[in-house]
Formats: sequence, C-alpha cells, structure tokens
Amino acid sequence: MESTQIFGLRPVIEAIEAGKTFNKIFIQKGLSGTLFTQLSKLISTHQLPYAYVPVEKLHRLTRGNHQGVVAVLSPVDFISLEELVSRTSESTNTPLFLILDHLSDVRNVGAIIRTAECTGVSGVILPLQGSAAISEDMVKTSAGAIFNIPLCRVENLIDAIYYLQGSGIKVIGATEKSSSLLYDLPLTEPLAIVMGAEDVGISKGVLKVLDARAKLPLLGETASLNVSVACGAFLYEVVRQRLNSSR
Repeated sequence: MESTQIFGLRPVIEAIEAGKTFNKIFIQKGLSGTLFTQLSKLISTHQLPYAYVPVEKLHRLTRGNHQGVVAVLSPVDFISLEELVSRTSESTNTPLFLILDHLSDVRNVGAIIRTAECTGVSGVILPLQGSAAISEDMVKTSAGAIFNIPLCRVENLIDAIYYLQGSGIKVIGATEKSSSLLYDLPLTEPLAIVMGAEDVGISKGVLKVLDARAKLPLLGETASLNVSVACGAFLYEVVRQRLNSSR
C-alpha cells in the first residue's frame, strides 16, 4: 500500500473539488497568488490537514514541478462526527468511542486501531492537525483493522467532546492525574475514552471538559505504560463490564 502524491496548485485544487481524502497538504511558506488563495479557501471549507513548510521539504517529497504545493492522499476515508454519532445511534450496540489526543507515533496509532476494532469500538476520533498521518506502517500495524472501523477527523477536540456529551456520551480520560482506578468506574453506559499523546498525555484543555478521569495501577518501578498497551487495558475493561452486565 502506497500513499499517492499530487503536486501543483491546480491538480491539488481539482483533487479537493473531486472529494479526495487527504493525509496532509504541504504548502511552501510565503506562497501567494490567485490559485493559492483559492486553495486556502478550499482547505478551510473542507477542513483539510495542512502544514506550511520550507521549499526544501517539497523538493524532498517530489522531483516534479510542485509549484509550492504537494498533497498526500489518504488510503482510508473519514466520516464526519455527526455522521459517526448518527450511525452509532442506529446500532443496537452501546456506543463506545475512542478519542486520540494528538498521538504522533504511527505504530502506536496502528496498534490502538487494531485493538479498537477487536473490542467493538464504534469509531476513532482524531484531531485534524497534529496526529500521525495514515501511512503504510500504520496500516500494517493495524493488521488491516484500519479499513474496518469508522475514522473521524475533527478540527477541535474540545468541541467534539461537547458534541458527544450533548449526544448522551460520557467522556472519560485515561490519565495518571486521577485518584480513581479504572476498575472503580462503571463503564456500561454510552462512553468515549480519551487517550493522550505519548509524551505529555491528555492536553490541559481536554482534561478540563472530561466527565471523569481514571488511571491504571502501576505496581512496578516504571512510571508509565506505552499508550497502546494502556488503551488495550481500558478497552478490555469496558468489554468485561459490558459482557458481565448482559448475562
């Protein structure tokens, strides 16, 4: 599986207008002109992930006449948060969402998506900017599960959490900044679990709007778990509680 690149202002504009799904659009710093203005408006309208970069990075990405823009297409499609919640509400399963707060390691995200699909997660929610791009390594690490679970990108995680809460979803953060153990919380109701970035954990703004926080007991000398391992522990505790409640 290879990501497809498009380069040049007009080809990228046409790809956006054709409804293509993008991993990232790289734009040369200082770029200007009529086509650039048109591209900027389309990026904003469609809420596409982008980054302003030095021209040297664009040269490394492609040898063609990039005109200051190189776009990388995504091998998977994304759905809107509204569609994700609507689809889930029509299902007979109790909603279980996973929110990844700016995780940047493609293999961690791939491993998490694999576990999420295996535990019946309704959908994975990622921020538009600052998340690991969908890559060959991520697809391989997910063992193909990435094609079998709904993925959603949102412009603002806090707004997304408010939307979930307004839809009757309780939002719990996995964080050591908690006095509650995961095993003390009831997890059978409609739920979203937030996993924080590998280095800093859940961002301060997100922590403030959570309904609850929980941590895993650490009985050894090591201060923390790998985020994909911690996520697996959280998701399987949800599965355990829900299986027990249905008996």
